[in-house]
Amino acid sequence: MKPQLIYYVAASLDGYIARPDGRVDWLHEVDSSGDDHGYPAFYQSIDGLLMGRATYDMTRNLTGNWPYPDKACLVLARNPIDAATSNIQGRHCTPADALDELAERGCKRVWLVGGGSLAANCLAAGLLDELVVNVVPYLLGAGIPLFSTGLERPLRLVGERRFDSGLIQMHYQVLPEAALAG
Repeated sequence: MKPQLIYYVAASLDGYIARPDGRVDWLHEVDSSGDDHGYPAFYQSIDGLLMGRATYDMTRNLTGNWPYPDKACLVLARNPIDAATSNIQGRHCTPADALDELAERGCKRVWLVGGGSLAANCLAAGLLDELVVNVVPYLLGAGIPLFSTGLERPLRLVGERRFDSGLIQMHYQVLPEAALAG
């Protein structure tokens, strides 16, 4: 049985998750607000991570230390990765195969960590179960979009939270593609 796949992400009001060069420095102001925005509870609810190579490299370079040492992580990469811990595996495979491998490792809830391209591929393949978008009150004007391609898919809002920092968190269930016809 495939684990649930949750795309938990911060996005600017105009729909970008990073600047064109991949930087996320615009998140520092909301990060320094002192509000945890529900991240610790979300992180405790997942047991695995799925990410692309660019997100993996950016995360390693940004933090210095691997910030997810207690979670199984599969990185979709064409070339070998320099793993920070033994929990990290690099694979050249489809997202569906990656989720199968994470299921074999005991994962039931997997965080899709960043990457508009990977998120679009997972959505197109019908693998994405939930979408948690933390809308940051900031306009980037250009950058890496929340989803890299224009996809049509119905969503059901299952929760919304507002924070003093101005951030609004919207939690959606991804509905089956068949719901488009109804």
